[in-house]
Amino acid sequence: MTRVIHTGDTHIGYQQYHLPERRQDFLDAFQRVVDDAVDDGVDAVVHAGDLFHDRRPQLGDLLGTLSVLRTLDDADIPFLAVVGNHETTRDGQWLDLFESMELATRLNDEPTVVGDTAFYGLDFVPRAKRDDLDYEFASHDAAHAALVSHGLFEPLVPDYGNVEWDAREVLESATVDFDALLLGDEHNPERVEIDGTWTTYCGSTERASAGERDDRGYNLVEFADGEARLSRRGIPAREFVFVSVELGGGEGIERVREQVGQYDLESAVVVVEIEGDGEAVTPARVEEFIDDRGALVGRVADRREHATETEDVDISFADPDEAVRDRLRGMGLSEAARDIDETVRASKTANANVADTVEDRVRDLVDDPAAFEPAEDDDPDDPGEAVAETPTSEATAEPDWGEGADDERDDAEPASTPADASPPEEMAEATDGDGDGQPSLGDFS
Repeated sequence: MTRVIHTGDTHIGYQQYHLPERRQDFLDAFQRVVDDAVDDGVDAVVHAGDLFHDRRPQLGDLLGTLSVLRTLDDADIPFLAVVGNHETTRDGQWLDLFESMELATRLNDEPTVVGDTAFYGLDFVPRAKRDDLDYEFASHDAAHAALVSHGLFEPLVPDYGNVEWDAREVLESATVDFDALLLGDEHNPERVEIDGTWTTYCGSTERASAGERDDRGYNLVEFADGEARLSRRGIPAREFVFVSVELGGGEGIERVREQVGQYDLESAVVVVEIEGDGEAVTPARVEEFIDDRGALVGRVADRREHATETEDVDISFADPDEAVRDRLRGMGLSEAARDIDETVRASKTANANVADTVEDRVRDLVDDPAAFEPAEDDDPDDPGEAVAETPTSEATAEPDWGEGADDERDDAEPASTPADASPPEEMAEATDGDGDGQPSLGDFS
């Protein structure tokens, strides 16, 4: 029997809402997972990508990560991992550095056997290069096998327009029969059984956006008797308080304050959504109220539509990004043009790094001539003169929360740092960190 922790999307280094406290939260969450691994004596920690939030983490993030990995090493628990889209670089990967220090194993098409289970890895692969994959893996003599990968796979996540990786196709094409497909990239936990193979996302260890409302945690995977068994374990995380306020006629900011004031806001991230027919509410005044009650940060969104009509265009500001997407769909742009537009506009990339981002995407797309062919209008009955008034899916209906927005829906490699960044040759010693809290074990729900 082999028992492992399946985790991923730790996004160490993410300074959400520009707050150093949130940056520390992401590292602390990784420490908690490792502390659980040591306390439980699991056989390995399997990380499904996006250990770091971007390709050039700061020194403090690297030292903190090294300290956590040394905790595992001291307990003789191997750390097996693949590279995610957020942390990938053109040259050497940070995971390679940790492997050279004997603190990690980068999984690939050769088996890494732990107990009676062979683990394989498939790093994040850009869409334009996936057709070249042959899914050939070296054979093994272990009783079980698992594939670890990073990306948005159908049928576990909805089609947001960039989900072109089919888990069923991977499993059917692979030269090895897998008992489990352990995935990262989707931040909410998901699982489905495909022809006897459990295919699962572990979810992120901290909330990277206001849309991630499930409890944070990881998967426990047990390989025994010719099958994989999954369970779910939560970990303590910073409290997120979600408040939805429905305003009736004549109601306004006092009603919002009344509803928000019913919660314990101390040190929490507070997310308020306002709907209904009441008076206009200034978000800044509500956020000031939230701050006075000891919250770490407050974010307020008025979800009510305030449409502006012009002679030619009917625009809704409920979701500006979706309005732009709808307008572009009527312009007959090629897949490559849409991809680059999404990279520049929707990925919230810093201006100084836009050129690097576009260069990366063009490099990925240039080998796919079909991507540059003009597209037919998605809606031939719509001349493209009007923009949709409402979002087309629950995913796109999420408001833009600024830096906390969920960028996991975009396969583009983020370029929050120079694209040619590569790990340093040497790394200073790190001090040990410690986690807190002991979560409870329960069935995967």
